[in-house]
Amino acid sequence: MVHILTNSNSVLNDFIAFLRDIDLQKNPVMFRDRMEMFGIIGGYEISKTLDYYIKDIQTPLGISKMNLVNTKIIIASILRAGLPMHQGLLKVFPYAENAFIGAYRKHHKSNLLEIALDYLSSPSLEGSTLILCDPMLATGKSIVLTLKEMIKKLGMPRHIHILSIIASKQGVDYVKSELPSAHYTLWCGAVDDELSSQYYIVPGLGDAGDLAYGPKI
Repeated sequence: MVHILTNSNSVLNDFIAFLRDIDLQKNPVMFRDRMEMFGIIGGYEISKTLDYYIKDIQTPLGISKMNLVNTKIIIASILRAGLPMHQGLLKVFPYAENAFIGAYRKHHKSNLLEIALDYLSSPSLEGSTLILCDPMLATGKSIVLTLKEMIKKLGMPRHIHILSIIASKQGVDYVKSELPSAHYTLWCGAVDDELSSQYYIVPGLGDAGDLAYGPKI
């Protein structure tokens, strides 16, 4: 299932507009803040789909029956761009376990794109609810490779939520074709129609990692 969050108007539009704006995004502090807010809002939306149990809560005046999350949650981020969203998700799910993945693009002279995955730190995924955040879902290859490697090494989650700020239509289609639909839900702030010749989303917002943390060599 694919959820495009800006299909329904909300204050989320303001945060994504800031992230896209070439003038406003020059402030890395505010850029990271808006990414974190997207993580909070995305986490709230995901929380509506989780399992809950009833617990009696003692108040000063009596007992209140409350529905509380009954799911083992693991938040995973593709470094480095996913870190601000990760922080936002932790504010929604403060007791979640955490995973971190190092994945990067390798461009060839033939213009072929290869994804290299060289770092993975994670608890067991077996039976968990995994929330994987990556701000830009361009080709979808990083997400697919990451999930296949994580599942092969760490077990099958009960369900996978993929959270991205901007996705391309091509990336969404690739994820849908490569991953079993029963096991994942894709949450996107917006979906853009094009990819550039260098596999960046158009209009997109640029390189989220560089904008959040400064350009890399």
